[in-house]
Amino acid sequence: MSAFAETAVPYRPLVVFDFDHTLYDGDSGSHMVAWLIRRHPLRKLAALLAAPLLLPMVAWLPTRRRGVSGFLWIGTFGLHRRRDFDALIDDYVQANAKKIRARLLPVALEVLHHHRVDGDRVVIATGAPPELARAILDFVAHEDLPVIGSLGKPFLGGLITAQHCHAQNKVRMIWDAGYDQVAVAYSDSSADLPLLRIAKHPVVVNPKPGRVDLFRRVLPPGTPILNWGCRERAGEPVVAAKA
Repeated sequence: MSAFAETAVPYRPLVVFDFDHTLYDGDSGSHMVAWLIRRHPLRKLAALLAAPLLLPMVAWLPTRRRGVSGFLWIGTFGLHRRRDFDALIDDYVQANAKKIRARLLPVALEVLHHHRVDGDRVVIATGAPPELARAILDFVAHEDLPVIGSLGKPFLGGLITAQHCHAQNKVRMIWDAGYDQVAVAYSDSSADLPLLRIAKHPVVVNPKPGRVDLFRRVLPPGTPILNWGCRERAGEPVVAAKA
């Protein structure tokens, strides 16, 4: 039996971590899709031609799922089975393990580990494919955790995003997975305000500098706004020993 399972508490608080820019310095899904596209010159050409249409869609929240789906479809065109995508994710993580490990934030992993030792239920909720976040945490960070993420589906010979785990839909997917009240939520993104607002203790980490005033305005007074090691992001710096 693991040390985590041995912790006896009458109620285990639910702690939700975002993944990108929270545990991982960057956008893990975009990094993987870029790797998928770079596998063949024709994929790169297709992505370049589609970028003027798809990039503005990615930048605008109401159309983000469609823009992400477009690049994912280009990167996965030719897949015949859903499990082939899982195999590609494993190949990507193993081929880029050193770079991925360097992007995982030590302070974030320390905070996550402390929650597990305390007996909390820890869940990752991310806009990336759950298989990707799970593979990174398992293979690179050696953390076996439940992950809720964006779900793909086959479409015309490739994959597109059917359920984007983002904004209000992230909260709905957490509820649909059977989880209850959120005790603590960690996220960098203003798109995760629905999640932060329902948490008893919201914590903003690694926010964009231009979003700090928004977080201070809409979240409860005293909400921590921290920086766990993203150099280009805002927040009060935290080192591992203080985490």
